[in-house]
Amino acid sequence: MPTLVDRSETLAVEVACSDDALTVVLDDGRTVSVPLVWFPRLLNATRKQRNQWEFIGGGIGIHWEAIDEDISVASLLRPEKFMQLAGNAMKPTRSGPLPRPSASPRTPRTRARSG
Repeated sequence: MPTLVDRSETLAVEVACSDDALTVVLDDGRTVSVPLVWFPRLLNATRKQRNQWEFIGGGIGIHWEAIDEDISVASLLRPEKFMQLAGNAMKPTRSGPLPRPSASPRTPRTRARSG
């Protein structure tokens, strides 16, 4: 099924992946480069897998079949609207047990003592 592309959208025209960055050239002349840490599947992919991409919808996005990854140009231009890891990607992971859920606002039940 053909994908309709809104021509007001910026399209990707060239894609390259290094060991640590995804670089996309756009049809308006801009080049966007983002760290691969934003995309763990790309980060963990082989160089061959990273180089086997194809455009989605004439350039509104990029698809990597071998690693099942899809990245839209819009998400590269406005990551704060599409990704939650802008602030979290670089934070170290915490070791140890997960925090306990907060207590319920309901009053706890008590058992009646028999006696």
